[in-house]
Amino acid sequence: MLTEENIKKVEELKKRYPTKEALILPVLWMIQKQEGYISEESMKYVASLLNIPVGQILGVVTFYTMLKRKKTGKNHIEVCTNVSCMLRGSAKIMEHLEKRLGIKAGETSPDQKWTLSEAECMGSCGTAPMLAVGDEYYENLTIEKVDQLIEKLK
Repeated sequence: MLTEENIKKVEELKKRYPTKEALILPVLWMIQKQEGYISEESMKYVASLLNIPVGQILGVVTFYTMLKRKKTGKNHIEVCTNVSCMLRGSAKIMEHLEKRLGIKAGETSPDQKWTLSEAECMGSCGTAPMLAVGDEYYENLTIEKVDQLIEKLK
């Protein structure tokens, strides 16, 4: 599953990490970066590679929301819907995005360009409402700012 280059990285990491369990997250990140998500087959592969039960790998994958269990579109938009963002209009932003993109939260567009998701607190309460596209945060949002972002991402 991993490329030769990534296998070499894992071997280097084994020298630096005290236990094989400590390697779970770095190896899962490699898989996700390489494949775009972490499939059931990938989890079995990581379990075999690290000689750890598959259930332990599944536990890590299902605990961390940044680890994706299904493919996402080219632009994965995660709208924070926790209390601060909700009180400052994230529901209207989500509704607007659903109409604009033609998909509901939890869906990916047929052209694989967009995935829209709800996210629990993303740690930006002071600049609510906010959303993330990949690793980039967009804060103090308005419908106009969201439209500008969508145009930029097209």
